[in-house]
Amino acid sequence: MFFRQKQMAYHAKPERPDPIFAKQLQEVLGGQWGEMSVMMTYLFQGWNCRGPEKYKDMIMDIGTEEIGHVEMLATMIARLLETSPVEQQEDMARNSVIGAVMGGARVEDAIVAGMNPQHYIVAGLGSRPSDSIGNPWTSAYTIASGNLLADFRFNVTAESQGRLQVARLYNMTNDTGVRDMLSYLLARDTMHQNQWLAAIKELEEDGLEMTPCPSNFPQNLEKSEVAYQFLNHSEGTESEQGRWAQGPAPDGKGTFTYVDRPPAFTEDEGLLNPVDPRTYGTPPAPVPPAAAE
Repeated sequence: MFFRQKQMAYHAKPERPDPIFAKQLQEVLGGQWGEMSVMMTYLFQGWNCRGPEKYKDMIMDIGTEEIGHVEMLATMIARLLETSPVEQQEDMARNSVIGAVMGGARVEDAIVAGMNPQHYIVAGLGSRPSDSIGNPWTSAYTIASGNLLADFRFNVTAESQGRLQVARLYNMTNDTGVRDMLSYLLARDTMHQNQWLAAIKELEEDGLEMTPCPSNFPQNLEKSEVAYQFLNHSEGTESEQGRWAQGPAPDGKGTFTYVDRPPAFTEDEGLLNPVDPRTYGTPPAPVPPAAAE
């Protein structure tokens, strides 16, 4: 059960309206790596967690925190779409609502300048559950596999990509109010990256999961001779200089070797057999019409 309190997790007050930046800010709200994605990812990871209670409680803590981040961004976007300050209302009254948002420009000027028309047409100057070019948010962005190590590794990626995008947006605006909120989100992403890395380490120390993941699949069923080979599948051999091409593997169960020219499996050229002619695919040789009846 969730209870909402009226106070925001952190304030979301821009200095002035900016419908163009509102469109750009949609990416970290409803994009692939946005707050909606991590919110839903963490909540479903928590609801589906069958591991020790400390992990479930931790996941639900951060999932619930992300609900607040979604609220902050949605509110900020809506405020960036608001009309100009009171002292400008007399001048703005001669223009459209969108013109007021743009500081006196016409609707056509606003759209040409890059405003998301759905912010006006669909949302009535509010935020949308979509990315910066209008693609609707999809649950395909979420990962909740039931394997905590696999999920926590994804979470590090999600927080890294999210922080990267927020950092770029920070440099795309001079609005001190927007930057202040983004600085808060950047700091929380710093915490969350460290949080998931710590959780990965603890999960391994607890003996619940380890590399290779899933660790309870019998490795004797793998084709072991290729399990620790680095295959050079491109021109040049610079990749041989990396840690991934030599020495003991991080899982402690094998030693990396480097294969410069990986051999092809000469016994299989990938040729396919003919199928039922009633599928109407192109056969290797002509098929009499009667055969497809």
